[in-house]
Amino acid sequence: MADVETIGALDSTRVTDEVRVQRVDSTLLITIDRPQARNAVNAAVAVGLTAALDELEADPDLRAGVLTGAKGTFSAGMDLKAALKGESPAIPGRGFGGLTEAALTKPLIAAVEGFALGGGFELALSCDLIVAAEDATFGLPEVKRGLIAAGGGVIRLPKRIPYHLAMEFLLTGEAVTGRRAGELGLVNQVTAPGEALAAAFGLAERLTHNAPLALAAVKHLVQVADGVPQADAFALQRKELAALSASADVREGMTAFAERRAPRWTGK
Repeated sequence: MADVETIGALDSTRVTDEVRVQRVDSTLLITIDRPQARNAVNAAVAVGLTAALDELEADPDLRAGVLTGAKGTFSAGMDLKAALKGESPAIPGRGFGGLTEAALTKPLIAAVEGFALGGGFELALSCDLIVAAEDATFGLPEVKRGLIAAGGGVIRLPKRIPYHLAMEFLLTGEAVTGRRAGELGLVNQVTAPGEALAAAFGLAERLTHNAPLALAAVKHLVQVADGVPQADAFALQRKELAALSASADVREGMTAFAERRAPRWTGK
């Protein structure tokens, strides 16, 4: 994998004025680039994130994505000024920012520095893994504005941490640090300030050594088995396992193990 310290010098492509992408080996870095608005999500950001995520999903050479924000802030959530003008930060069928209700097959990692508030926190919760700087700020302040955390906060947070802790977030609207989020089990890794992106790419590199079809199957099963009866969950799992067992990647994984070499995955 490319030296993460050089990522800023790599060529990037803007999918909209507010969102840019960079390819680093088999990982796609997606950056919300509205630092003047603390990377708050407006309609253009939602459109840009949707396009970036579609690029990640469509390209077989891309195995994982990293989502972050420019200039030391992940995202302050919904752009309230834009919303008051009638702009929607959601995409039909995809949810807030084009992500919170999206059905994605590839692993997505949030690299959080600075604020992850409201919808910004919900974008992070929509990712499969979260890396956060110890001085990052996580919170769902919607109740302070007469709203609820409708981008997945109310639904996802009580599944990630104990009920009473989740309710403290949701009912008080108060924020916690990245260090505290780590203590609560909300994030996978807590880093020193400024190091979240490097750690996220380290996680991405570890994931991309594994079979892409298997990664997609894990994501799908975790999502569809949530809340269904155990017998139904195992039935779903048998279908996924049967499809994997017939794939070329399973044979390649076994052959590579027998030959003591790294597997060459094709996603087929």
